[in-house]
Amino acid sequence: MSDWMVYSIGFLAQILFSGRLLLQWILSEKNKRVITPSVFWKLSLLASFLLFVYGYLRDDFAIMLGQALTYYIYIRNLQLQGEWQKAHKIIQVFLLVFPVIIVIYGFNNGAYDAQELFNNASIPMWLFLLGIISQVLFTLRFIYQWMYSEKTKTSQLPVGFWRMSVLGASLILTYAIFREDPVLFIGHVSGLIIYIRNIFIWKKQHNAGT
Repeated sequence: MSDWMVYSIGFLAQILFSGRLLLQWILSEKNKRVITPSVFWKLSLLASFLLFVYGYLRDDFAIMLGQALTYYIYIRNLQLQGEWQKAHKIIQVFLLVFPVIIVIYGFNNGAYDAQELFNNASIPMWLFLLGIISQVLFTLRFIYQWMYSEKTKTSQLPVGFWRMSVLGASLILTYAIFREDPVLFIGHVSGLIIYIRNIFIWKKQHNAGT
């Protein structure tokens, strides 16, 4: 596949990620509180699907790992909001098994192997480790959000989610600069602004409630 097609997939994923944040931000500003519409999770799932494919096409384990860890949390949030159950069963099954299928396909058909994935000549070890750490930290925000939502039985984005987003996005931006990856850079620059703004919205909401 040509480079422009690969980057197009990546940029489309980042546009969807940015779109979900922009929508969430606008609705939160309008309601003067941090809210989480169901479309946030629908766009997240679609964007994650595309970015996983982008990571696969670029042989970038850090990207694939980050998306694989959050993919099913998006689905769980849709379940908590009652939206997942509305999708056709065929779509549900496809989305559930897709990450597993593409990984099995990649290994069984020689598209990549563990040696290539963990020893990519274009990614030095220190940068590879930075990418992994960045993605894990960025993913932990959704682990935290998932645990918080399971506890409250509602799909929410607590302030801890936004704080972890700022830290994770800052590290991924560093990785993107050294990796010379415009997809990651543009996506996380725009996201970082919204993460910080949501923290301020939460503070105003918290102060108003005390």
